[in-house]
Amino acid sequence: MKAKSIKGKSAEEIIIALQESMADGFKPTLAIVFLSIKQDRNAVCEILDEENIAVFGATTNGEFIDEELEKGSITILLLDINQEYFQIFFEEYPDKNYREVTKSIAQKASEKFTQPAFLIAGSSMETDAEQLLLGFEDICGKQVNVFGGMAGDDYAFTEQFVFANGKSSNVGVIVLTLDEDKVIIKGKATCGWKAVGTEKTVTKSEGNHVYTVDNIPVLELTVKYGGMKNLSKESREVALEIATTLPIQLQREEGDPIMRPGLVVDWDDGSFYCSGSVPQGSKVRFSLPPDFDVMEEVIKGAAEMKENEMPEADALIVFSCAGRILAFGPMMNMEIEGVNKIWNVPMVGMFSNAELARATNGNLEMHNLTTYCVVLKEKH
Repeated sequence: MKAKSIKGKSAEEIIIALQESMADGFKPTLAIVFLSIKQDRNAVCEILDEENIAVFGATTNGEFIDEELEKGSITILLLDINQEYFQIFFEEYPDKNYREVTKSIAQKASEKFTQPAFLIAGSSMETDAEQLLLGFEDICGKQVNVFGGMAGDDYAFTEQFVFANGKSSNVGVIVLTLDEDKVIIKGKATCGWKAVGTEKTVTKSEGNHVYTVDNIPVLELTVKYGGMKNLSKESREVALEIATTLPIQLQREEGDPIMRPGLVVDWDDGSFYCSGSVPQGSKVRFSLPPDFDVMEEVIKGAAEMKENEMPEADALIVFSCAGRILAFGPMMNMEIEGVNKIWNVPMVGMFSNAELARATNGNLEMHNLTTYCVVLKEKH
């Protein structure tokens, strides 16, 4: 499988970059497209359509190719993968039947491939992405490979989109199914937010809606421990501050803890919606943003994956939490560059609202404040 990455600040620039990439006879069949909500995704899809290139697309909170961080742009990973080795599914879930939707997709994929793996992206802040993951497990078993992220919208937190050829949805999921008999796909998650304080109990929650922790409204507790002042519901930055200043770590019986920052605040009762489910009665701890050494941890994790699992790669896809770039700013470039140099192959990445993958030593989970590297290699 040959891969190339291209980028542009407009659909017109993408036309030029695409033609240049194909000038040497390169004929891509699949495009992983990460772009800003400000860009014309329909125009980009039409350009790729004309070249018979299948599209897996999501809007972002920032995007990158290779070693270059972008904002407000279009980034594309082009792959010349055999069309028999993959299939794209696109479904909506206006009824919030997340698990049923992905279960149906997994069923169809299993009929096509004996061992399917999945790259997914979902839209809508209300989506319980954990339920999306469970649908794949229901059909393919606990060890199924599922990797992906939740679409962003340049931190507006209002409306995000996933898209494919001729399709786009703000309440849907796009799924790239790969035949693992033909394509190797591996992933590694690294977080690094440090737990602080004592373990606390979630005393009231429904799904991803957390009301109280230790019988105190979760917003009140977060504000108190985070030392936040002058919070105003009019301020869009408040949700970002809550999500990145003092996110909740959900303790798991096995595997690493999972991050659950509050993303949408209900000012009436001091509750907030987390990015994934937080079961009532579960144990949580607050956590502080990591030091810059966590970026070295991500690079080290990628190096270990190369050494132990994926000595060679054709392409790299990275999902990194939007909260990380808020915490690290331009320094985030170090992480992107470091990961890119490990395999030194074409790479595309996005800053997502959540990362979907297997936890280290654990189960398929919805992560936050995490970087996830997905490595592809065609078998020969």
